[in-house]
Amino acid sequence: MDMAHHPWIFTFGILGNIISIIMFLAPLPTFLRVYRKKSTEGFHSIPYVVALFSAMIWIYYATLKPGTDFLLLTINSVGCLVETIYIVVYIVYAPKQARILTLKLLLVMNIGGFCAIVLLTHFFAKGSTRLHIVGWFCVAFSAVVFAAPLSVMRLVIRTKSVEFMPFTLSFSLTLNAIMWLLYGILLKDLYIALPNIFGVILGIFQMTLYAIYKDGRKVIQKQNESEINKINCEVHAVSVPICEESEVGNKHENSYDHHHHTKPNGDSIESHNPSPTK
Repeated sequence: MDMAHHPWIFTFGILGNIISIIMFLAPLPTFLRVYRKKSTEGFHSIPYVVALFSAMIWIYYATLKPGTDFLLLTINSVGCLVETIYIVVYIVYAPKQARILTLKLLLVMNIGGFCAIVLLTHFFAKGSTRLHIVGWFCVAFSAVVFAAPLSVMRLVIRTKSVEFMPFTLSFSLTLNAIMWLLYGILLKDLYIALPNIFGVILGIFQMTLYAIYKDGRKVIQKQNESEINKINCEVHAVSVPICEESEVGNKHENSYDHHHHTKPNGDSIESHNPSPTK
């Protein structure tokens, strides 16, 4: 369906872009702290590398669609730029072992993996078949990014505390997924709509947990702190953004600042990723 004939498609696409950009920038305080301290403080780069790969795949998918999906293309281009900057900062200040691991991941996944997908689909798949194959790759990686907050949700249930799962962040992720879901439905694009159904369900579940445990205990036992510091939660919706658990650790230090989000997008896949698809 052409956007010119259905203004709601354009409306939801623009709203999705705006919210996704805000989510892509959520880990910014973490990287500013990394820059100031000249240290990555032990958090992982995996969420950011995966978020970058997801955005790259979505860009490829957008260019394959008849007429090119410019709203999908723009948000994931922004995602590629932002995630690349995050990764560069991480590589500059990470310990040698973490830096080498990140470079290996980029080489294998973002360069080798992406080039393999492009070449194989270009030479061995044609027309709609190529689009469907790439679309399912997009769905798979978006699902991985959306699943990132599961570790935080598990922590909330176990500790009966929502201090490490800010309501505003959960609400933003849910709203982002809703915008892209409606965009995909109106556009009749299964590959955009499908992963965001998962995102909406997870978002509602997060807010339900918040409602249940918002008055729960505010202090996490010391023995849980080491685990909390490994959480990394980055969330990407269409293009998908991410958020880290190392932030969670800092939150704990900074008088439980509920509005401070440290990268988990970012890294067992930690993050919140605004991916149109993120």
